[in-house]
Amino acid sequence: MIGIIDYRAGNLTSVERALAHLGIACTVTDRPEVLSRCGRIIFPGVGAAGKAMAELRRTGLDVFLKDWYLAGKPILGICLGAQIVLEESEENDATCLGLVPGRVRRFPAGMRDADGQPLKIPHMGWNTVSFLRDHPVFRGLPEGAEFYFVHSYYPSPSDPSWEIGRSEYGVPFCSALARGNLAAVQFHPEKSGRPGLEILRNFSTWRGGDAE
Repeated sequence: MIGIIDYRAGNLTSVERALAHLGIACTVTDRPEVLSRCGRIIFPGVGAAGKAMAELRRTGLDVFLKDWYLAGKPILGICLGAQIVLEESEENDATCLGLVPGRVRRFPAGMRDADGQPLKIPHMGWNTVSFLRDHPVFRGLPEGAEFYFVHSYYPSPSDPSWEIGRSEYGVPFCSALARGNLAAVQFHPEKSGRPGLEILRNFSTWRGGDAE
């Protein structure tokens, strides 16, 4: 059973539907006692870092997530869930969970594409991810696969060894993190067609190591 953390951050239903399409059992809940009975956790979300952290603290899910991570159990962060695993965010000057050393940064103003045309923020649409090394959660993806992004901020780990995927939108940015029992993606695998579903399928059998 996969637990999907409900912290009023939106986009939970699409993750639930994607897992159902794959035939993977899941539950959506904000109750730590229910999540503790699951084998894996997905930490998704769309919204603002400050509000999300306030909700996590209100429900005790901040402590639950830290304990889950320290216990070595598999966790997948998606979008906002890939940001607030870091120490702090430029959005709302939020203090985050601190599972990953580093800071969440906003795309700089005035970015332009290769033709000199202005780039809009948020970054919305399809983009490729260059995976830097092999990992069980990202195994078997087709070369040049594109994934769906909607974001104005991106994770910037202070330890480069955390970065496993890189994309470019005006500037190069970290689009996937992984170490130990934590994997996280800035894009939305649940909205990214077959490559995204493959990530979710891989996660459903992942035991939490870098190589399996």
